[in-house]
Amino acid sequence: MGTPIKGKRTFQAVFADAKGKVFEHPEFQALGMKAGRFFSPDPSEWIKLPDSSELFMLPDRVPAGFESDPYSKDGEPCFAVAAFIPPGHTLTYNAAYQEIPGAQMLPLFAYGAAAFYQGDFYVAAVRVDKDFRHDERFLDPREISKGIGEFGKLFPKNRLIPHLANCATVNACANAKNFFLGRVEAPIPTSPVCNAQCQGCISFQPAGRIPPTQKRITFVPTPEEIAEISLFHISHEKDPLVSFGQGCEGEPTLSGDVIEKSIRLIRQKTTQGILNINTNASRPKTLERLFEAGLNQIRVSTNSVREPYYSRYYQPKGYSFAEVAESVRVAKKHGAFVSLNYLSMPGFTDSEEEFKALKKFIREYHVDMIQWRNLNYDPLHYFRDLKWDAQEYKMLGMRQILDEIHEEFPRLLNGYFNPRKATLKKVHP
Repeated sequence: MGTPIKGKRTFQAVFADAKGKVFEHPEFQALGMKAGRFFSPDPSEWIKLPDSSELFMLPDRVPAGFESDPYSKDGEPCFAVAAFIPPGHTLTYNAAYQEIPGAQMLPLFAYGAAAFYQGDFYVAAVRVDKDFRHDERFLDPREISKGIGEFGKLFPKNRLIPHLANCATVNACANAKNFFLGRVEAPIPTSPVCNAQCQGCISFQPAGRIPPTQKRITFVPTPEEIAEISLFHISHEKDPLVSFGQGCEGEPTLSGDVIEKSIRLIRQKTTQGILNINTNASRPKTLERLFEAGLNQIRVSTNSVREPYYSRYYQPKGYSFAEVAESVRVAKKHGAFVSLNYLSMPGFTDSEEEFKALKKFIREYHVDMIQWRNLNYDPLHYFRDLKWDAQEYKMLGMRQILDEIHEEFPRLLNGYFNPRKATLKKVHP
């Protein structure tokens, strides 16, 4: 059963009725979940639900500890509620729920523990990046639409413009929105194919599983198309960042020849701006060529720094985690800034064994930054995919491992977004 409310600072459990209306429970305190186990988070774990957050009713799932609506005279069933929070925040607990028999897999979002306290909703999370670049309050749809029209006139034959316009207006991609606002980061998708089949891939899912959240690019842009919009961005943004590799594509290094030629075209015109690649880092030889051409920065995506758990999630085709590690070594050899896009899931990421391996990886490969990104995936399915028995492992706590990382690696940058030059100068003057 649920935990009865005690004390003045008790955060109340929340639930949804059959119509999707969200209530606080009058008797039970809010719980969090890690790897299917339930916890009572310390009051310090809760933060007010950030702006641009959403509350989700979870179908086929009842809140941990109770199954019926306490406000219903007929004892109607109720449903678990999760918080989906904006980028810049990392979850410390998942929503606590139990699946009913035959429960369908959840869509590709991150499901944070939610609570109610003194008139406000809260979420179990920590803010890891103060950058507002993805805050919807500053992404005016009218200005974005205006920018799409202007870019269409400037580059009428460039196929990346209508593709990114669709990303901005249909897929709600914040990077694409910022691109048409002429600021921050220019997203450059290049590859319709991939050499991994990530369980939670947002642009491709096997038929009958779960729908992807966005459509993958269907063409390989030319080096000229890439260079054209990259150079425009670099010349108009005061602290420009160009990123190959986006959520609407496969693995960018599979278009390595095209990217290499585009980098050389860009660098023939300017040495300004950071050229970054978001990649699974499966092809170190290709990355070597890209760094030689003028690539500055790399973001390596991984859910784990241990081969078995990496492979069970990424399902790599023709490479292993050894190539990922070698790519980091190659990047450092060329003096590049290396970020880990560390796809985090409470209960696994903060397990004692994974955290020990992460610290070893940071030391051995001289990683410059951890981007503590929430893994958008059904939490319970994730642990089934990993074949992870939570009973066997000690969980340290997401806040605790973040604090320890800060203390043990003072030069390591912790955040959520790809850093720009102004940030890099502060960290590594």
